[in-house]
Formats: sequence, C-alpha cells, structure tokens
Amino acid sequence: MNMDSAVTLHHPRTTARIAGGLYLIVVLAGIFSIAYVPSQTQVAGDAAATVAKITANEGLFRLGIAAGLVCYLAFLLLPLALYRLLALHGRTAATLMVALAVASVPLSFFNLLHKLDVLSLLDGADYLRAFSADALNAQVMLALKGYANGILVSKLFWGLWLLPFGWLVFTSRLLPRVLGILLMLGCLGYVIDVFARLLVPGFAETAVAGYITLPATLGEIGTCLWLLVMGVRVPMRR
Repeated sequence: MNMDSAVTLHHPRTTARIAGGLYLIVVLAGIFSIAYVPSQTQVAGDAAATVAKITANEGLFRLGIAAGLVCYLAFLLLPLALYRLLALHGRTAATLMVALAVASVPLSFFNLLHKLDVLSLLDGADYLRAFSADALNAQVMLALKGYANGILVSKLFWGLWLLPFGWLVFTSRLLPRVLGILLMLGCLGYVIDVFARLLVPGFAETAVAGYITLPATLGEIGTCLWLLVMGVRVPMRR
C-alpha cells in the first residue's frame, strides 16, 4: 500500500463512510429480523396459527435468523469504527460507548438460540412424537417468548450506548448537533421502555409504547445516512 492510499484509508471521511455502511447493515438487517419476520410468522396469543405460519414460511424464518447474525456481527464492528472517528473528542465517552454496545452482542447472539429451538421443535424428528400437537405448539410459543425476553434485556444496552455516542456527536460537531440530541433522547426512551415493560403490566399495548423509542429511530437512521452520504465535517487546516 502506498502512502496516498494509507492516508485515504485513515481519512475521517473514509472512516465515517465505513461506519455509515456498518450502521446501514445493522439498521436493515435489524428491521428485517426483529420487525418484519415476526410480523409475517407470528400471531399474537394463537399458538396453532403461529406454528402454521412458521411452517408455511420456514425459509423466511431461517432468513430472519441469518439476518440477525449479520446484524450483530455488524454491530460488533460499528462501535469500533465510531471509536476511531470520535475518540479524539472524548476518549472516556468513546470507551464507554464501545463497552456498552459490545456488551449487548453476546446476549443477542445467545438469544438467537431460542429461534433455532423453534426450528428444532418443528423439524419432525421422531423424538418429538412424545409431544401432543398442543404441547408442541406451547413449546414453540415458550421459545418465542424467551426470544422476546432476550430482546428486552438487549434493548437496555441498545439504549445505553446511545448516551455517550450522542454526547460525542453533540460535542465534536463532526455531525449535526441535532443528531446527538436525538441519540441521547433515544437512550432515555429505550431505558424507559425497558423498565416500563418490566414494571407496568400492559404497557406494551399503550399508545406511548409505540412512540417512546422514536427519537432513537430518528437519531440512528439519521446518523447512519449522514455518515454514509455526507461523511463528517473535517476542520480546515491552517
């Protein structure tokens, strides 16, 4: 690699676009795995209908698991790219950002085992004949509930890492400061959402639950697109 190539590779705008690309993978794979696939394969409160939909859409269900793996791999790399971009503007905050983000990754990977358990329960193996249809359906729903509970725990870290990240965006001025504000508000929204679902029965069905993480959504998608398309502001050399 010649000197010009090395300089280009380490340029802040190059790092920003790498981070933006990783962020885009996280966003798209996450939406597909966590939102779209369940909407096509699960029927709330109806075990038999859920099993029927998963069986009819097994390929989609498997794609959802694969997308989850891709999402969490990208999320493992994303904070490292952001650290390289933002550490000069606050090394302590950047380190905390990486620690909180990376802490969620093993939890998220382990949580996908619940979906693999669903496939095992529905693969028609001989030993499953010991279960009645109702018992098998109940086992599938328990596995899916375990997956949902794992997502809830992971969401705490998905929110917490946004606080130091948002602070760095706000103070560094490398990106629009409004994105930093949205990211920090997103942290608050995620934390409230997690503890409200734990402590307030029926919170998930309230109107507030549908909007509490909206700042995080706007902040993360906005930051992703800004990094990917615009890069970062690079101070003029004197």
